[in-house]
Amino acid sequence: MAQIGSNRYLPAGPSGKNQPKTQWLAIFLEVCTIKSIAMRTLTFLLLFCTLHTHAQMTFTISCPPAFSEKPLDGRLLLILSKNADTEPRFQVRDDYRSAQVYGMDVEDWKKDGKQVFSGKEFGFPLANLGALPPGDYYVQALLHQYETFRRSDGHTVKMPMDRGEGQQWNRAPGNLYSVPVKISIPATGKNDFRIELTEKIPPIPKPADTKYIKHIEIQSKLLTAFWGRPMYLGAHVLLPEGWEEHPDVKYPLAVYHGHFPSDFDGFRTEPPDPDLKPDYSERFRLEGYNRIVQQEAYDFYKMWTGPDFPRVLAVEIQHPCPYYDDSYAVNSENVGPYGDAIMYELIPEIEKRFRGIGAGWARLTYGGSTGGWEALAVQVLYPDEFNGCYAACPDPIDFRAYTVVDIYKDKNAYYQEGDFDKVERPGRRNYLGHISATLKQNNYYELALGTKSRSGQQWDIWEAVYSPVGKDGYPQRIFDKVTGEIDHTVAEYWREHYDLSYILHRDWAKNGSKWRGKIHIYCGDMDNYYLNNAVYLTQEVLEGLSNPPYDGEVDYGDRAEHCWNGDHTQPNAISRLRYHRYFIPKWTEEMKKRAPEGADLKGWRY
Repeated sequence: MAQIGSNRYLPAGPSGKNQPKTQWLAIFLEVCTIKSIAMRTLTFLLLFCTLHTHAQMTFTISCPPAFSEKPLDGRLLLILSKNADTEPRFQVRDDYRSAQVYGMDVEDWKKDGKQVFSGKEFGFPLANLGALPPGDYYVQALLHQYETFRRSDGHTVKMPMDRGEGQQWNRAPGNLYSVPVKISIPATGKNDFRIELTEKIPPIPKPADTKYIKHIEIQSKLLTAFWGRPMYLGAHVLLPEGWEEHPDVKYPLAVYHGHFPSDFDGFRTEPPDPDLKPDYSERFRLEGYNRIVQQEAYDFYKMWTGPDFPRVLAVEIQHPCPYYDDSYAVNSENVGPYGDAIMYELIPEIEKRFRGIGAGWARLTYGGSTGGWEALAVQVLYPDEFNGCYAACPDPIDFRAYTVVDIYKDKNAYYQEGDFDKVERPGRRNYLGHISATLKQNNYYELALGTKSRSGQQWDIWEAVYSPVGKDGYPQRIFDKVTGEIDHTVAEYWREHYDLSYILHRDWAKNGSKWRGKIHIYCGDMDNYYLNNAVYLTQEVLEGLSNPPYDGEVDYGDRAEHCWNGDHTQPNAISRLRYHRYFIPKWTEEMKKRAPEGADLKGWRY
C-alpha cells in the first residue's frame, strides 16, 4: 500500500500490481459512471412503476332531482377523513390537523348531470387527489350553494349569501350533502367512487325575545340598492335593569362588534347547567371550560341587574354579507356600504325603539379580534358618532404588519427570501411560540373552499373589504393565492382607505381633537395570529402625535394569547369572556369628560 499522504500510487488494482495514479483515476471514474447510470435507471424505473401502479381515482357526485329542480351554482367540496369521530365536513380546518378537502366551482348544474373529481381540483392539505395514500377513509361531499347578485356597480357575481348560520359552509341551511361512507383506496388500479347528495341542511330558527334580550331586524335601503336584492341588518339588544319601569329615561348605547352572534353572547339568567358534561379546552388547557363559560355568563347577569352597573343599552350587531359572517362595519367597493347602513339606518332604529339618547357623545364601540378592528375603524371613520372605542386584539390595524407581512415592502406574503434560501412565514402560534399553521397553509385552505375570495374565511374577507373591485366583479387580490406574490398597487389602495394607523397619522390635524382620549387598544404579546405586531407600530404612531396628544391607552398582556381584554388580574381564558362587564363601566366614567354641557349624565344612573 502506498504511504499515507503519497500522491504517486493508489492501492493495488485488479491485477494485483500498483497502478499509476492516472490509470486508477480512470478506472474509478468508469466505475462511478456505471453506478450513476445504474442508479438513475433504477430511480426512473421506480418512479415509472410508482406512477403507473398508483391507484387512479375519480369521485362522481350526483344529487336527486328533487333537490335540483333548477340548475345549481356553488362550490362542490369532497372531504375525506381518517376517523369517524364526527362527520368529515366538521373536521376541515386551516392547519395540519385538517381533514382532506378538494373543491370545484359548479355552474348551472342540472338535475340529470354529474360532477367528477378527477384529480385536477385543488385541495388542502394535499394539493391533488393523486397524492392520497392507500388506506381507509370516510368520505363526504357537500355543495355550498351560491346565488346570483346583480349589483348596482354593473357587476354580476355569484356568492354564498348567509342564511342565518354566520357564513359556515358546513352548517348553511339549504346546502346539500351526502351521508358519510367508508371507502378503501387500494394501492393500484382504477376506482370510481359514486356519491349522492341526499341530505339538505334545515333552516335555523330565530332566537326568541326575553325580558332582557330583544331582537331587531331591518331591511337596509343602502345595501338592498347595492346588492340588487333585499338585504337585512339585525341586532340583539340587552336592555338595562328597570327599562320597563322607567319609560321616560333615555340611555347611552354600547355597540359591541364581533363575529356573527346567534344571540346576545355571554348573558345567562340561569346558573350553570348541573347536568352539563364538562369538556376540555385544548386552547386554555382547562377541564370543564364549558361550565366556566356558563358561570361567567350567569355572573354577568347578576352584575348587569345589580345596583352598581351603569344602565345602558348593550347591542350586538348582526351584519353578515356574502363574503363573511361579518361585514367589517365599513363602506367597501366589494362588500357594500355597510358602514353607512349600520351608522345611519340600524343604530338610529335601535335608539328609536329602545329609547337611546341618540347622540355621538352617548355611544361606545368595543369588541375583540374582528370586532376590535371594527371598533377602532368606526371610531376613526365616524369620529363624531362615538365617544370612545375599546379595541381588544384587533385584526391588523397597521398594514406594515399584516400579521407577519409588510404589504408595502415585502415581495411575497408566504416566504421570507434570501439570496440562496427562503423560509415560510408562520400563520398561527401558541403562547410558547409553537407553530400550528403557516400563512400559506391558511390561504391554501381558503383556496380549496372557494375561489375569487369566496371561501368565507379570514384572509378572503380582508381582501374583499379592503381591495378595489376587479374587472370580473370580484376583489382584486392583494397577493397571488397560489404563489404569495404581493400586488403593491392594491397595497397602496389598502393604505389610503383602510390602514387605520396610517389614516390616524394622515388625518390627525383634521380630526385629532375628535379622536383625543377615545382610543384604547389591548393585545396579548403572544397573540396567536401575531396581531400584536401591528399594535406595536400603531402605538409608535399614536405616541408621536401632538396638537393634541392622543391621550388614549395601549396595553399588552404578558404571554397572553388572542382576545386578551386588558384585565391584568385575570388569565386570558377568563378575560376574553368579560368584555361587557369590563369595558362598559370603564367607558361610562370616561365619557363624562367629553360629554357636552347640559348632557344627561344622571337620569340613566338610577
